Amino acid sequence: MGSIHSYNTKAGKRYLVRYRKPDRSQASKKGFATKRDAERFLASTSVSIAEKRYIDPTDARATVGELGAIWIADQQAVLKPSSAHPLESAWRIHVEPAWGNRQVGDIRHSDVRAWVSEMTSTRGPTTVIRSFGILAAILDIAVRDRRLADNPARGVKLPKKLPKPRVYLTHRQVAELAQRAAHPHIVYFLAYTGLRWGEATGLRLRDVDLTRRRVTVYENAVLVNGHIHVGSPKTHRTRAVRYPDFLDPMIRSLFVGKDSAHLLFGDGLHHLRLPNSKDGWFAKAVRRTQKEDPTFPRVTPHDLRHTAASLAISAGANVKAIQRMLGHASAAMTLDTYADLFDDDLDAVATALAQARNRSIYPPSETPMVLPPEVPGIGI
Repeated sequence: MGSIHSYNTKAGKRYLVRYRKPDRSQASKKGFATKRDAERFLASTSVSIAEKRYIDPTDARATVGELGAIWIADQQAVLKPSSAHPLESAWRIHVEPAWGNRQVGDIRHSDVRAWVSEMTSTRGPTTVIRSFGILAAILDIAVRDRRLADNPARGVKLPKKLPKPRVYLTHRQVAELAQRAAHPHIVYFLAYTGLRWGEATGLRLRDVDLTRRRVTVYENAVLVNGHIHVGSPKTHRTRAVRYPDFLDPMIRSLFVGKDSAHLLFGDGLHHLRLPNSKDGWFAKAVRRTQKEDPTFPRVTPHDLRHTAASLAISAGANVKAIQRMLGHASAAMTLDTYADLFDDDLDAVATALAQARNRSIYPPSETPMVLPPEVPGIGI
């Protein structure tokens, strides 16, 4: 499989190893201080070739920048613009400057760990996790392409991303906010349908069934880097959502002067843009409401989606219905997302169970037996 040759240098005798790669081309590695080291390298290389685990050192010289540019282009081809843009931004700002010129074969686990530690001291968990994920994904491709034996990024501990506390408005608070908003129609609509901003502003008149009071979500209009991108909904699935009857007059008023192809909200021709979080019309409505009611929470348009889930759960809607309304991929996702709301119903569940037990065991004419505090268990 190979041979070992000695040669002289100013530092003394050194050894050169020659061997044939899987494609039968010749390769060599020199600089071994002892013949034993050269023999060990030749033996391990021969085994890796025989077991088809051989990594060509030439392939490992590819840089993260070269592979990363290909990876980013692949993501832009398959992801929605709203998902691809954060990746491209993290690559350009955080990953490429640090790793672009590094050969993948030269990267060590300790290098990645030190980079993550440094970023964690100055950046938030979301940025760190996203940037690390990009580097790890690029090195995963290097492993699959047999440029690396394993991924040096895997196993690095990442900062924990704490979930943001959700804000839920009451029916009264929704009304108070809508009364002070420049676009009260969409405030009510979001709070009682649970649609995402882009799904609501992407609705057209032809998507609304006035008779059945339903809207069908076909499009999602997302603001990315200052431009509106229209595509399919987040889960790539259309869904029908029913709106409450008290919204019917408001929905009908939005039809005036428009045809079926016009957008439901706004002037019908241009998508209503997500208001600026600091000085947009929604933030101004929140501040005006807070002046009247200091207990009114600080909310964003997306909090109206959470509000819709909260109001539906408190009204007794089942998990599957809420899942369909919100467009979640599964009921498990709905339960995980709003576990805190369902926890609030535990007392009601316990009360309902007790009432059901009493109705089942005791005839209506009898008085349920109350167990004394000192008796354990719930037997009859």
